[in-house]
Amino acid sequence: MPSDAAVTKIRAFLKARKLDGVLLRTRSNFAWATGGGDNHIVSTTALGVADLLILADNIYCITSRMEAARIRDEELAGFGCEFVTPEWYEGNDEAILQLCAGKAVGADVWFHHLPNVANELAQVRSTLTEEEMERYRRLGRTAAKALEAACRELQRGWTEHEIAAHLAAKVMREGINPQVLLVATDERIYRYRHPIPTDKRLDRYAMLVLCAEKGGLVANATRFVHFGDLPPALEENKRKLAEIEIAMIAATRPGAKMADILQRGIEAYQRVGYPDDWRLLHQGGPSGYASREFLVVPGGEGVVRAQQAFAWNPAIRGIKMEDTFLVHEADIEFITHTGEWVYMEAASEGRTYLRPDILIR
Repeated sequence: MPSDAAVTKIRAFLKARKLDGVLLRTRSNFAWATGGGDNHIVSTTALGVADLLILADNIYCITSRMEAARIRDEELAGFGCEFVTPEWYEGNDEAILQLCAGKAVGADVWFHHLPNVANELAQVRSTLTEEEMERYRRLGRTAAKALEAACRELQRGWTEHEIAAHLAAKVMREGINPQVLLVATDERIYRYRHPIPTDKRLDRYAMLVLCAEKGGLVANATRFVHFGDLPPALEENKRKLAEIEIAMIAATRPGAKMADILQRGIEAYQRVGYPDDWRLLHQGGPSGYASREFLVVPGGEGVVRAQQAFAWNPAIRGIKMEDTFLVHEADIEFITHTGEWVYMEAASEGRTYLRPDILIR
């Protein structure tokens, strides 16, 4: 089990907020607090089957007796917490309320009378430790390699469902959860910015989007494949989009206001002739223990800090760009850059960046 850096952060938060404790029920916060533990059974819900109550001097794990053995042995070995184990038919609520009685406790979900502090916790957890960044690098590279391999292997005539299944198999065999897996082909790429897979068959053009989760951290990337030469309009648009994305990436430095970065992107949309396309898809924001810890919006709050992760995802007609990168004091580090893809160069403020190109097959 990694160090207790997250618990230390949480207890500092409790002290600053004058709280006695915090209840963590979501899968993402369970993973954060435990250094990558997994409390899920149902994969389609944000909640897990084991709750954590972190107090200034103790930690309780509340889970049913049915789940306790596995959670204790495989997820919380060495974590140092006390188990409270109601029967499966009793639920966790009463046990939690008894533990919270007489205490000022916040929660990461709406739970009875407890104040919801989820947004504040997201701010705390978004600055990553060295250990978290190293886990993130491994995840980013593994996920990107799987995504790019799937792009090289897909075949014309496959349905979008088959493409999604091919990619899912690659990441799941690595213990990675494809938290978001979007696929669109041909005209659907031009029509929809958030396309889930369908039974449509691939003719010439495919977009694959992956938000890959392991140990709570989520790495995000998008890649495109085209069979045959690109139409001139698409060739032009990929260059325009790179200009937009690099304007945002170059501005993502410690101390920068996130809303100002978004504004830089909006101005770039205007320069390349797509002044309103930023309204058709969210533009991303800080990543970490969610595909986006929160979305950056015009006029919104938030300042970039070193050791945060970001994923911007601008899009214009027929093309989108998305990678995950770490922000350092003097530089950024793409964690979903494999060096094995096709790239194009894009320059901003005297620096040249390699950005993912469309793979021609």
